[in-house]
Amino acid sequence: MTDTPPITPPEDTKSLAGSEGVSRVAALPAHFPGWAARLAELYFSGTTSSFILHGNVFDLVRMNGDGSRWGGLAEFLAEQLFGRWDLVLHYDLARGLRCLAGGNARRLQGMVEKVGKVIGDVRQIKRDPTTSLAAIDLFIQKNIMADAGDRLSTAIIIDHASYVAPRGDRLSLADQTHLVTLLNWASSPYIKRLTLAFTLIDARLTDISDRLAANPHVAAIDVPLPEAADREAFLAHATRGLDVASFSDYGAAELGKLTAGISLTDLEVLIRSSREGGRRLDATYFRDLKKRLIERQASGMLEFIEPKWGLDTVVGHDAAKRRLLDDAALIKQGMLDTVPMGYLFCGPVGTGKSFLATCVAGSIGVPAVVLKNFRSKYVGETEGNLERVLGVLRSMGPVVVVVDEADTVLGDRDAGGGDSGINARIFGMIASQMGDTRYRGKTIWMLLTARPDLLPIDIKRQGRAEIHIPLFYPTSQDELRSMFRILARKAGTSLATEDIPEVIPHEGNLSGADIEGIVGRAWRTSILAGAKAITRDALTAALDGFMPSTQSLERELQELAAIIECTDAEFLPPAKMQRLEQLGGREKAQERATAIKQIIEER
Repeated sequence: MTDTPPITPPEDTKSLAGSEGVSRVAALPAHFPGWAARLAELYFSGTTSSFILHGNVFDLVRMNGDGSRWGGLAEFLAEQLFGRWDLVLHYDLARGLRCLAGGNARRLQGMVEKVGKVIGDVRQIKRDPTTSLAAIDLFIQKNIMADAGDRLSTAIIIDHASYVAPRGDRLSLADQTHLVTLLNWASSPYIKRLTLAFTLIDARLTDISDRLAANPHVAAIDVPLPEAADREAFLAHATRGLDVASFSDYGAAELGKLTAGISLTDLEVLIRSSREGGRRLDATYFRDLKKRLIERQASGMLEFIEPKWGLDTVVGHDAAKRRLLDDAALIKQGMLDTVPMGYLFCGPVGTGKSFLATCVAGSIGVPAVVLKNFRSKYVGETEGNLERVLGVLRSMGPVVVVVDEADTVLGDRDAGGGDSGINARIFGMIASQMGDTRYRGKTIWMLLTARPDLLPIDIKRQGRAEIHIPLFYPTSQDELRSMFRILARKAGTSLATEDIPEVIPHEGNLSGADIEGIVGRAWRTSILAGAKAITRDALTAALDGFMPSTQSLERELQELAAIIECTDAEFLPPAKMQRLEQLGGREKAQERATAIKQIIEER
């Protein structure tokens, strides 16, 4: 049994930030980003000296208060956060170990001389991580053993850290050595007592070894996409001396407010593409550019949708529309604490779940995105993809996030199934984001599924997907007639009320998708006949020739699952409420659903 070194207060007065130095978070310069304040808070506490910065780490950072200088993250760390320290050592695989002093040549020269007295010329050290980390470790040991007056306050910055401490269960001996070295530094009580700090930088936390990223002695800090104030300051800097009105319908300040979810480097692309391409930055071009830039920021895993319709175009579902319109009004008024974190739209296939979700986005008047497939066959890639997507969503708010086929996309807490725990990790990441109340009213989740019973209960609980809205096929002639008119208009044509049959066949067995298909057939026939709108004869022929899907156990199961999941009785139409009463309540409905599942599984 070894003796544990006693915990002692720091020997050095811990200070950060620029040439003057501060020893408390409140005294940090006003232009410092929030993630830097978080790092400083942990460092000043004396409990943490090792940090992993991940997320938007390849973007620009403000280097001074007036916004006239912008630089990379490593440069910000060396010149600003650790600006008064004796030595900043930077390492990556390509450039090896070097001193980093920002734009201060005199300080750089002093660093080279100081480190040279301890371990020699760092430029002569081989670039491989094993040799470089060994040199850093030797320097740290000598620095710890030196007299108090001879110690050098030192920051170690390791860029592209996943190549030094990669994630994986089967690491080479060299990778294991790197990992243990980093863990030793992070947990050393002697290092924590001195003015020493280690900052690892990588865009994706999931690419770094779990043993390091999850270690209690290491703080993982997310670097988010820029907020409105930084975007406005950067745009003012990027357009200085330019007549913005000559190439843009928007001023720099207005652009800063409208570009949530876009990095500063992409903002520069937005300005330059307009100026140098000779294309005026009007509403249409701006919308297309923003869409393209954000989709690129999310690596193509988010797809913008542009709602053409509002909830006033939705036929039926009156109680659901009232609730959604009320929530939309509250969001517009800024009463974000009163709206749900998310919605669950459920019901049989073809009931218009996707259409309703996009109409909600149209009524709220905020951007809407569809979460596309982010899964990958490569180890760690799936979690990295999702980490990137969630980072973009956090910066975009308010935004509506539509997740179709949610029962297959969101994963499950169960880590079984031979997927090495990927589903469980995906589930944990999404559930954590959905339940983060800081984003209430800013990130509005809309989960769509025909089988809500397959969704994990943790996702469906209050505080995540709080409002469960069941959707069913239209059950009245009036509702059917309204749907035919609306869907004709959606198809780009019109249908006169008098041209709709008095009695539409297949009542109660036509889905919204079925009606849209019938309208499409009738419109095609009308065009071929030379008509400019859907004719009565064409619609009658389409209805007579249409063969809807027959009642099946699968559809009954989907209807029962939607009834059982409903969170508000007002959402159930009279016919479905009557069906629930006939079954004997929700418990009996659950028994019937379970019996159907067993029959289906035995087929």
